Amino acid sequence: MKAVILAGGLGTRISEETSSRPKPMVEVGNRPILWHIMKIYSHHGINDFIVCCGYKGYVIKEYFANYFLHMSDVTFDMQKNKMEVLQNSAEPWRVSLVDTGESTMTGGRLKRVRDYLGDEDFCLTYGDGVGNIDITALVAFHKQQARLATLTAMQPPGRFGSLALDGHKIQHFQEKPQGDGGWINGGFFVLSPKVIDYIDGDTSIWEREPLETLAKQEQLNAWFHHGFWQPMDTLRDKNHLEELWASGEAPWKIW
Repeated sequence: MKAVILAGGLGTRISEETSSRPKPMVEVGNRPILWHIMKIYSHHGINDFIVCCGYKGYVIKEYFANYFLHMSDVTFDMQKNKMEVLQNSAEPWRVSLVDTGESTMTGGRLKRVRDYLGDEDFCLTYGDGVGNIDITALVAFHKQQARLATLTAMQPPGRFGSLALDGHKIQHFQEKPQGDGGWINGGFFVLSPKVIDYIDGDTSIWEREPLETLAKQEQLNAWFHHGFWQPMDTLRDKNHLEELWASGEAPWKIW
């Protein structure tokens, strides 16, 4: 099975980090968040990736072109113009990096990689969110339901701490309680290639007409994830992920 990762957006809400690189290359624990996402899939046996590049996509290409330099100890023999990898830390990945345009919308990016997908169901996710998602269970659910699309639904925590009050008296503080109980689109889709037919072109936003039409036709299921999930929308989110990684107990590190 292949996994498509949307990695072409501008990342304007985290512009402090994205002026010189695309958002999926922003690092958490000295590794691009794109790497963390791929490790999650790889843990579940999915190692064939299609990365939809756009804004500063050459940075992603250069990272994988020089992967050994980033991940392994090496010796350079300058006289022989030779590089020797001393400790191979590479992954069993096949990575296709496809330029899907700088201004293409999410649906358009997916449509542009149609020729690389083949005829089997595939995974799709965004290049900025991590979680301890059970991809194996998600794929099994999708196959059992036999519909064209499955979306992973999440219940995000509240963004700020809250106060427990008795009139004007504060009883205690609650740090980031659960949100209002609503379920949201957390990404981590499993899809039939037939969903491409629901996408008009470059200006199509995947989360709007295609998903809405699939829902109306009863071809879209929700798989409920009750564990950890965190998108990296802002610098605050990035710092939170860094703190979790530094603690040695990052919930998404399932490998």
